[in-house]
Formats: sequence, structure tokens, C-alpha cells
Amino acid sequence: MRLVMLNIFIWLFFHLSISLGLLKLPYSWFDESHQLNRLFIKRPFEKEGKLWRQTFKVHKWKDILPDGASLFNTGYKKKKLPEAQIDSLEVFIKETKRAELTHVLLLFPAPLFYLWNPLWAGHLMIVYALAVNVPFIIIQRYNRIRLGKIVHLLRKKSG
Repeated sequence: MRLVMLNIFIWLFFHLSISLGLLKLPYSWFDESHQLNRLFIKRPFEKEGKLWRQTFKVHKWKDILPDGASLFNTGYKKKKLPEAQIDSLEVFIKETKRAELTHVLLLFPAPLFYLWNPLWAGHLMIVYALAVNVPFIIIQRYNRIRLGKIVHLLRKKSG
């Protein structure tokens, strides 16, 4: 039972420290020109978002997952699309990048759990990390591609 509590406490520590730490990053880190942006660019395998919609059916389940900003009452809430103004949508896009980075970084501590757990429990921690983070990464990528298309259309429309 102590090992279970230790694992819960350590995961909670990683979730909170990484999430709250990334909230302190300025928006400039999520600009198109920042070197970190290479992580967030659309990849050919995503097929303009079709991979996420057709293969993973993300549009059917994305709204049932919680928004971390709502859970902790901090950060930018991403449950509802802001008004369709370019500035608001660009902030939303930057927040999808912050959320994706958070969930990517939350995958990295998983192997550490092998240090104090039996092998089977270490495997379980890997499964936990993937199950808890990959769906959110998919949602952020899916939403960012869609929002990018809207911003592109609004820019085209405004001249």
C-alpha cells in the first residue's frame, strides 16, 4: 500500500510541477518563429487533421476529457472556442501548444518508476503515462490544425 501511495504522490508531483511550470512560459515560446515550434508543426502523416478525425475519431470523445485549466481553476480554459477573431484564435492555438508540451513532458518521468517498483508495476506506470497523456496530445494537435485553417480563412477574408 505504501508503494501505491508513493507512486500516486510522485505522479501528482510531476503533473503539478510540469503543468504549473509551463504556465509560467511566455507566449513568445509558442510563436511560429520560436525554435520550440518545430514540435508543433503539422506533419504529413496527420493529413491535415484527417488522421485524428477518421482513424482516432477524436471529434467523438474529445469533449468528455477534462480541461486541466478547469480542474485547477488556473490557466487558459480550452473547452469552448473563443470568439472568431484572429487574435483570440491565435492565443487559443498557443495554448494548444502549451497543453501539448505539458502532456509530452509528462511522458518522460514514466521510466523513473522502474527504480522503486517491481517490473510489472514499472510497465503499468508506462501504460498509465501513455493512457493519460496521448489522448490529450491528439486533441491538441487536432484542434490546432482546425484552428489554423480558421485563422487562415479569416486572414484571407480580411485582406
